[in-house]
Amino acid sequence: MSVIVQGPQLRSIALGTRVTKSTGTLAATTVPLFTIAGGEVLITSMYGLVTTSITVANSYKLQLNPTTGDTQDICAATDIGTTDTLAGDILQFGLATTTAPPKLMSVGYGTARLDTVLTTGQIEHVSAGTDGVITWCLTWIPMADGATVVAA
Repeated sequence: MSVIVQGPQLRSIALGTRVTKSTGTLAATTVPLFTIAGGEVLITSMYGLVTTSITVANSYKLQLNPTTGDTQDICAATDIGTTDTLAGDILQFGLATTTAPPKLMSVGYGTARLDTVLTTGQIEHVSAGTDGVITWCLTWIPMADGATVVAA
């Protein structure tokens, strides 16, 4: 008798628990995407699937707004709309430098792996544009007993 490990089981073993959240139609505002509670978590991967094309100039970034402490950028503000970001594109992270966080990049040029520890609070997106929709996919592992990540 053979044992077959299913795709979701492999993903869970390799990357942790998966959670997704759609931005809805982007607006010039800050909106919570994910809530981290109960302690620190290791974000193993995060990527955005563009489900409706982004066609107007849009300085866009992700940030952690912690329960205590200062808000910190997860990625640097990047214009994802002047050169259209089309439905079906995947947004990933470029390389960080010693003085700046990574910028968002289209598939093929970046990575979905983050391997970064975040504390309790909310992961938010900050958008300056007014069109397009992104579904953010995140995988995580608890670093503190009882820690969770849920869609906000």
